[in-house]
Amino acid sequence: MKKRTAIQKTRNIGIIAHIDAGKTTVTERILYYTGKVHKMGEVHDGEAAMDWMPDEQERGITITSAVTTCHWKDHEIHIIDTPGHVDFTIEVERSLRVLDGAVGVFCAVGGVQPQSETVWRQADKYKVPKIAFINKMDRVGADFAACVRQLRERLGARPLVLAIPVGSEESFSGIIDLLNMRQITWHAQDLGASFSEGPVQEALLEEARAEREKLVEDVAELDDALMEQYLEGAEIETGALAAAIRKATTDLRAVPVLCGSALRNKGVQPLLDAVVAYLPSPQDVVAIRGHHPETGEVVECHALEKEPLAALIFKVAMHEGRKMCYARIYSGRLQAGQDAYNSNRKIREKISRIWSIHANKRERIEEAGAGEIVGVVGLKYSATGETLCAPERPVVLEKIEAYEPVISVAVEPKTHADQEKIASVLEKLMDEDPTFRVRVDEETGQTIISGMGELHLEILVHRMELEFNTLVNVGKPQVVYRETIAVENTGRAVFDREVAGARHFAGVELRIRPLARGKGNRFRVAPGFAAFPPELLPALSRGVLESLESGTVMGYPVLDVEVTVTGGEFREGQTTELAVRVGASMAFKDAMRGAQAFLLEPVMEVEVLAPQEFMGDVIGDLNSRGGKIGSIEPRPGVQSITATAPLSRMFGYSTDLRSASQGRGTYTMQFSHYDQGGQ
Repeated sequence: MKKRTAIQKTRNIGIIAHIDAGKTTVTERILYYTGKVHKMGEVHDGEAAMDWMPDEQERGITITSAVTTCHWKDHEIHIIDTPGHVDFTIEVERSLRVLDGAVGVFCAVGGVQPQSETVWRQADKYKVPKIAFINKMDRVGADFAACVRQLRERLGARPLVLAIPVGSEESFSGIIDLLNMRQITWHAQDLGASFSEGPVQEALLEEARAEREKLVEDVAELDDALMEQYLEGAEIETGALAAAIRKATTDLRAVPVLCGSALRNKGVQPLLDAVVAYLPSPQDVVAIRGHHPETGEVVECHALEKEPLAALIFKVAMHEGRKMCYARIYSGRLQAGQDAYNSNRKIREKISRIWSIHANKRERIEEAGAGEIVGVVGLKYSATGETLCAPERPVVLEKIEAYEPVISVAVEPKTHADQEKIASVLEKLMDEDPTFRVRVDEETGQTIISGMGELHLEILVHRMELEFNTLVNVGKPQVVYRETIAVENTGRAVFDREVAGARHFAGVELRIRPLARGKGNRFRVAPGFAAFPPELLPALSRGVLESLESGTVMGYPVLDVEVTVTGGEFREGQTTELAVRVGASMAFKDAMRGAQAFLLEPVMEVEVLAPQEFMGDVIGDLNSRGGKIGSIEPRPGVQSITATAPLSRMFGYSTDLRSASQGRGTYTMQFSHYDQGGQ
């Protein structure tokens, strides 16, 4: 049985970044230097330990967030390596939900890129303290100062530069640790596992002193006691400075910044030191709050093993055909063989085994305590975002939000054997991925799968073939539209029918009017409305909200509409919840018919990076797709174009971009908003 680590010496961190900033390479180096793996895996060779899925190794990208545990200087570090590609944004979101700290990896050439902004904001949303690691300092065009400036300007962060690079591009050889005023140089012969530490060389001393003075000034601004010492001209001790940096980081008021080149094995050990020194343990963060499932009262779960159990399932995955739930334990202890109460489903679940996880490898453990991230086997019904707790203290921790899919394809089994398997395979994939949806089109009988992008669906179909041996034919991608209205209109309907031997009657009058884009839907009852008794109003609301799920143009959900119930007809003993609900739905459909309903399509935010000489072709191609150019900014060696474009016109864009830029252009795309075609 593995030795348990004290909770104060536990760190739960995530590695977050834009695609290709080097997250997985940083994680691989961490695993090597902490002795977790004995051979460095490279992403470009398809050998990274954390990219264990065949699709990840083949494409050189991270698809699923991988969990691992390693040890550094008596501390246990649980690391989640998250994807950078926007199609897998749910993997980042649900990982951040259970982390106490994050390392944001930035490319020294690209700086703060669109997806790094997205993941940074997600971390802000969950109040996760962060450290910034500026990677790829050895690349041509690397600019440390520009990256620090972008952290401040684009992310609104308050950077505290703890290390500056010695040289850059080809001449990058090490860093200067500003806190201890030491120069660190890595040795090439043992893959950077060893390094020499010494005084700062004379030529760099003046710059290092100026940067340290700036660091002391920045930290003093965040700490009143240090500010007094600073103003009095007293020497501030390194220990006091480090304590103030830790407090400012855990309070989300500052972000320590380090630099290096993970691929060249430089800068990773100081990053590990910073994780241990500045990111919080589970006891340093604010106690997570949930609510009692029956009374709704707030329940606080403190990171103590003597408290009742509270754990959040943040991911479900299939391992060798068995369902594994990844859980973060917030309070109490989890033991193999015990029962846990799922407060979302109000059922007891048996915990048959607990695993300590390293990517797709695992080590069996008998128990785990507050602050740990583990794999749990034996849970039949529990799903992502659900809470496991002690029956004597039921609590529901905040649910993990899922994103609405924007793209769909039809799939059909190739053989009769595939036909029998397809439903259960799709159900397993849905269990794993909350952004993946499956429905059967009632008119055509086709199975429609929906996801976050072309790559997302392509990989899911590939997994069906590879992992589940289920072959399918895939139709052309279909855009998931929304419907809205152009003008205000009223609708009226009477539901009068005998159902199961009882008369059901209700008349409903309502008014619908369009709202501005992005406002969502609103339901209200007109002031002074008294046609129905108060207990029937929830049925009225439910009838309207259900009918908003399917519009009159092509049956897509209705968006940006306000519905106001203005009148109704009531008969004592005959007006039932069923009648009111159906009457409201019929009145809404009646109003929609004269409100000039039309389709809204998903508009994507696109960032294209391409060399200057191909700009004309790239912009021309975007314009031909109905794209609207927002800005063009120079970046080292390339131009960055941001634009919005309708999703329906962006299918196959990666191939066309490669053609237009001789294979040198790259792009990222994420959902922006819904709008009318051609807007």
